[in-house]
Amino acid sequence: MAQIVTSTKSCTVNPLRMSQPLGAALAFMGLRNCMPLLHGSQGCTSFGLVLFVRHFREQIPLQTTAMSEVATVLGGFENVEQAIVNIVGRTKPDVIGICTTGVTEIKGDDLDGYIKDVRKKHPELAHVALVPVSAPDFKGAFEDGFAATVTRIVETLVEAPPEGAAPDADKINVLAGSHLTPGDIDELRDIIEAFGLVPTFLPDISGSLDGHMPDDFTPTTHGGVSVAEVAAMGGAAHTLAIGAQMRKAAVALEAKAGVPFTLLARVTGLAATDELMVTLARISGRPVPAKYRRLRSQLVDAMLDGHFYFGGKSVAIGAEPDMLLNIGGWLADMGCTVSAAVTTTTSPILAQVPSDDVLIGDLEDLERRAEDCDLLVTHSHGRQAAERLGVPLFRMGLPMFDRLGAAHQVAVGYRGTRDLIFAIGNVFIANIKEPDVNSWRSAAARPDQTDAPATAY
Repeated sequence: MAQIVTSTKSCTVNPLRMSQPLGAALAFMGLRNCMPLLHGSQGCTSFGLVLFVRHFREQIPLQTTAMSEVATVLGGFENVEQAIVNIVGRTKPDVIGICTTGVTEIKGDDLDGYIKDVRKKHPELAHVALVPVSAPDFKGAFEDGFAATVTRIVETLVEAPPEGAAPDADKINVLAGSHLTPGDIDELRDIIEAFGLVPTFLPDISGSLDGHMPDDFTPTTHGGVSVAEVAAMGGAAHTLAIGAQMRKAAVALEAKAGVPFTLLARVTGLAATDELMVTLARISGRPVPAKYRRLRSQLVDAMLDGHFYFGGKSVAIGAEPDMLLNIGGWLADMGCTVSAAVTTTTSPILAQVPSDDVLIGDLEDLERRAEDCDLLVTHSHGRQAAERLGVPLFRMGLPMFDRLGAAHQVAVGYRGTRDLIFAIGNVFIANIKEPDVNSWRSAAARPDQTDAPATAY
């Protein structure tokens, strides 16, 4: 069991952590025809917009209440009201996700009260769902904001089924954690549908941030799960929560609609994917499809081929808690030692990370702990540390702005784990120091050589 340690530095030097409002905004981007709205200054929204655009390389819908110094002191109701009215008039969204930021949280703006007042003053907005969420950026991290938003979406939009109504046996909810890419969600959808189940993902960024070319321009999200589909989640037979961060949302859904849930802390690795398959087989009452039995066999073969290069390697990982456990646990399964583990925020699953300790810190802390490591795993902001250390960097997480295909990276299920073995295994192979003419020891210097004359044959 890993010991959890918190950095005692006076300041963050090289940030690993991203703020709660960014996580909240990403969760809202998984809703169809949605406009995320940050209740704060224009700078807060501009920073998030640039970060998302660089990572996904797509248009990002994100608006701001544009709080000034005066508005912050006097209260932001007018800014919130005007922003909502303007967004509805110009973009015609089905839902507006409103996230607080540090400046409005410090002021103490009552966002829930503001929404009630807006509803009273503007009955013409009754057709638009408004989902407020508290996301102060002076505490917590990206994963916390994402998790809080999914929980609030469930509490606000999911409808309880009529009393006595039987759940749909073929319908399943999937609460997808922030560590899953659009490619991961597509892979999970294919797996679930192969069991004859109909999944509803919340949030579903595979539809809105997967890099496809839409037929028409829309200023809101052009994919994802609809408000109607979210409302109907109460009629599902079961819920899968992917990542410990989704536990609160799963509990909220069970409390509101009586839908039981299963929490899967990991979905990368042989044993973790086996657990996913067994769970789906139990829910559906069907055997594991032959396709995935074959993919499992391919994964086992890939593990056999790759373990020569993974075994004994020392790895340093900097990531949000769920990704840290998911990837760190899989690397440990492959024979690596997680000698440095740094994360962004507290989580009950950190104790399960296969490392002596987990530090809640920054990339400077990771760099100091990674001096003798064979591989660094973190997002693109770790590239300078990797260069200084002379250690290869494998990019995972958000942001990833100096490589193509971040949204399509797949690391879940048998197929994703297999391909991850090849990707990281090839990094290890590429960094093997091949001997050259200068590194070979001469025959005369070898300890096994003697001065005895050669024997003629």
